[in-house]
Amino acid sequence: MRHDFDQPVERRGTNCVKWDTPEAKDAIPMWVADMDFRVAQPIVDAVTRRAQHGVFGYTQVPQAYYQAVVDWFARRHSWHIDPSWILYTSGVVPAISVVVKALCQPGDKVLIQTPVYNCFFSSIRNNGCEIVENPLVYTGRTYHVDFDDMERKASDPKVKLFVLCNPHNPAGRVWTKDELEKMNDICLRHGVKVVSDEIHCELVMPGHRFTPFASVSTACQDNSITCNSPSKSFNTAGLQIANIISNDAETRQLIDRAININEVCDVNPFGVEALIAAYNESEYWIDQLCDYLYGNYTYLLDYFNHHLPQFDITQLEGTYLVWVDIRSTGKTSDEVKDLLLSEGHVLVNSGTMYGEASGEGFIRINIACPRAQLTDALERMAHVLAGLTNQQQ
Repeated sequence: MRHDFDQPVERRGTNCVKWDTPEAKDAIPMWVADMDFRVAQPIVDAVTRRAQHGVFGYTQVPQAYYQAVVDWFARRHSWHIDPSWILYTSGVVPAISVVVKALCQPGDKVLIQTPVYNCFFSSIRNNGCEIVENPLVYTGRTYHVDFDDMERKASDPKVKLFVLCNPHNPAGRVWTKDELEKMNDICLRHGVKVVSDEIHCELVMPGHRFTPFASVSTACQDNSITCNSPSKSFNTAGLQIANIISNDAETRQLIDRAININEVCDVNPFGVEALIAAYNESEYWIDQLCDYLYGNYTYLLDYFNHHLPQFDITQLEGTYLVWVDIRSTGKTSDEVKDLLLSEGHVLVNSGTMYGEASGEGFIRINIACPRAQLTDALERMAHVLAGLTNQQQ
């Protein structure tokens, strides 16, 4: 079965955050991380069948749900999960929040690697904890872990958790097995538990391979909690379903209690059906999607090389979120974002969302859209960005 990713889908007027936000009224939205592609047909069919029942009360999560998760990760990533390890909840952000609540006390510290997904900051702070940054090092159009700095930060006895983004948003890294093992070794030396956000795990570019943190070794599995969901990969974020996976019964009990304290224990019946259809019937779609996204990325690279060579594009190993170095403009990330919106009518994310220091000088572009839309957005952006760099010369 072939999916037509070039087919546009009209999203304005559907109460869509991406397209119907006031800032995007007259702009092409290339910001929030959802895709402008129709989902795989088996997911549409599953949701339609459930809708035709006509009653949408509280739902039980069936054994077929757990089996779909187990089979997917065994087949796709050679990670063997016991169904009893899985706790469901309404999203990966709520999942991270409940893990922080379960395993930390107010005043504890949580380690993160910036620039990083902005909700990490709120999930930590909202639980009364303190953020400790292990800034990633930007060299050669990619990011690397500063392991010496990570060791120093993790050695603080108040640091209880390390929240990892794997693959990393917005740096675009798909962490290698060796890197993951090294991170865990540091955490083990200092009694720090790892929480791995793996929501982008299926969105990997050619030449790279996603490794679930817990699959690296027994030590990694025993020292980690994984948060994942089909929502980013299969474009089902609005259906509100995610999983927290831990092989430790005591840890799961603490997390389950926090899930109930945070009142995120009930899930959407459509999300349950969508996950089963995604993992059991839609693998063809995700493979075609990754090919299309890679085509969009190489198209963007070629466009910048020809029209905006003064801007460095970070190497994209995973996700559909391109991180662009705009320091040559001499303007802040927020200023460039505002100019792209006001003069180019393109809405992107300012890098400072992902860490004020480490994100400054960058913008994030969502390329998960039909090629024609990407082309239009790039042409609008080029007009603004070329003008900014001309001013600097």
